[in-house]
Amino acid sequence: MIESRIAGREIFIVEIKITPDNKIFIELDADNGVSIDTCVELSRLIEANLNRDEEDFELEVSSAGLGQPFKIHRQYLKNIGNEVEVLEKTGKKQYGILKEANENDFVIEIEKQVKPEGAKRKITVQEEIKYTYEEIKYTKYFLKVK
Repeated sequence: MIESRIAGREIFIVEIKITPDNKIFIELDADNGVSIDTCVELSRLIEANLNRDEEDFELEVSSAGLGQPFKIHRQYLKNIGNEVEVLEKTGKKQYGILKEANENDFVIEIEKQVKPEGAKRKITVQEEIKYTYEEIKYTKYFLKVK
């Protein structure tokens, strides 16, 4: 029902969760963000197609949170070129620009300080780090506050 309504639009489903006590959670995302009007539209669509007399349910339709970990591959594609935070399963955090992503892995470019041999001062260099999705606990958009 939702997929047919969003077909041809930039909106995509991140997660649909239905709990045993009939709470329905639908999380959406889009390349340019999801408006409240879109959430309301899809909520009304679902409400109109479910019978409250037969099933008592609670419905929540929302957009993916800005600081929430990515849950699906499409969120990685959406964020190519943006700064991300990656938490490795080892506990180490990396911050860098998401350069590429495919079904198996993704690459971030980090900046680090190195001291070249014979130099007096450190210099900043870029380094690419490739991760498989199994190597990390999460990746999320990193919002710098200045």
